[in-house]
Amino acid sequence: MLDEMDIKILRVLQDDATRAVAEIGKEVGLSTTPCWRRIQKLEEAGVIQRKVAILDPASVNAGVTVFVQIKTDQHSLDWLDRFHEAVVDFPEVVEFYRMSGDIDYLLRVVVPDIAAYDRFYKKLISRIEIAKVSSTFAIEQIKYTTAIPLHFALSGARPAQSNKR
Repeated sequence: MLDEMDIKILRVLQDDATRAVAEIGKEVGLSTTPCWRRIQKLEEAGVIQRKVAILDPASVNAGVTVFVQIKTDQHSLDWLDRFHEAVVDFPEVVEFYRMSGDIDYLLRVVVPDIAAYDRFYKKLISRIEIAKVSSTFAIEQIKYTTAIPLHFALSGARPAQSNKR
């Protein structure tokens, strides 16, 4: 269970995980050692999964974002496993969700241009049978964050487990 001090630490880390523990502790009102211990416990508990660098997509020639909606008529576990294996092999796929509603899967794909997306699409459909694919190209990114809203963490509800495979 997270407490208010954990939430304060997580807010700081979500903003900038490169900050020194002493600096984080000072901001949240803890000395270095207790702050470090809390961060260690958050890592051990899996609350903090990893620390990463967030890149500017245009600077690394991946400035086109495509949302790919996939509908399938295959619902066997064998197809599902093959589909998951195929999709996770593509580095262009940065997010991958199984959905409810009218579509079965949603992918967020980043590529340099439409031609690169076309190559990705052709490789994907050569690896797995898909009933319907609809691709939507993002024109402008209005908001993007990796920060999870933390005001829910103190509500007492048990967090859902991650479905990462």
